[in-house]
Amino acid sequence: MPAGRTTLSEYLSQQTAEHQSLNPDLSKLILEIAKAVQEIALLTSQGALEGVMGSLESQNVQGETQKKLDVLSDEILIQTFQSGNLVAGIASEENDEPLSNPKGGSFLCLFDPLDGSSNIDVNVSVGTIFSILSSPSNTKPAVSDYLQMGRQQIAAGYAIYGPATMLVFSLGYGTHGFTFDAISGEFILTHPTIQVPADTSEFAINASNERFWEPPVSRYINECKQGKTSVRGRDFNMRWIASMVADVHRILMRGGVFMYPKDTKDPTKPGRLRLMYEANPMTFLVEQAGGLGSTGRQRILDVQPESIHQRIPVILGSKNEVERIESYHREYDRAEH
Repeated sequence: MPAGRTTLSEYLSQQTAEHQSLNPDLSKLILEIAKAVQEIALLTSQGALEGVMGSLESQNVQGETQKKLDVLSDEILIQTFQSGNLVAGIASEENDEPLSNPKGGSFLCLFDPLDGSSNIDVNVSVGTIFSILSSPSNTKPAVSDYLQMGRQQIAAGYAIYGPATMLVFSLGYGTHGFTFDAISGEFILTHPTIQVPADTSEFAINASNERFWEPPVSRYINECKQGKTSVRGRDFNMRWIASMVADVHRILMRGGVFMYPKDTKDPTKPGRLRLMYEANPMTFLVEQAGGLGSTGRQRILDVQPESIHQRIPVILGSKNEVERIESYHREYDRAEH
């Protein structure tokens, strides 16, 4: 391996030595996740060759039709966490209830095994999202043990399976990106200390839901679309991949704002994305990179979870844009009341 290339294991050793508050077992857990990511990456790269494309007849707890790769990715991660003694409890988007690890451990892991799985059959980037919490109980943690605020995460990250497989994560000391080198079989630090620009001219939102948006969101998007002719004084571009991992990865690489706001399409759901598996870990990463995550009315990392599969609105990315959207919500709420 060429000199000067920091591997994932080297980086983790450095972090453990530098930050005495880090549990040494956290490095071991990240390395276990990296191994699982390699397995999932291989499956996604083989696609139809391995017969893993298409949907199953089953649905997950969210009422969504499961893809074959959803289930296979879920099984890989569960097996990874249950094969060692690092993780006491496991919560997955694909399972109704958390699973305990008989061997016990210091951590709780929550994950979305394959985010953006609707893109699988059309060969568009998908990913795996994970969140790591300290476990109050070494064995058989209760559901209430998982309901920790996002700011209590001790680590979070995602893998993106695109032209290159990348692992992006934070241990609470900045957000860093590692690219998988198939020749050496190692993840190499390629994006140290990622920073999200405070300003941007790019936004990501599903515009097909426009008729269901709240007025503050409509106001913001309309100003962006009007560009130089609006109060913004500059033109904006819209990007939307329908894979949160891919959309947030783009924002971490070059800035932008990602929005899946509250809407009236389904009044029974206060938001579309899952707090524990998507919003919390992604916000943790974005904020560690200098960005901001909000529901529009509250910082995401300060939301007290009420259930494992809770959904909330998500607005995250470049700090100044998120703060502007929050101000529009405040103005609207004051006018309404």
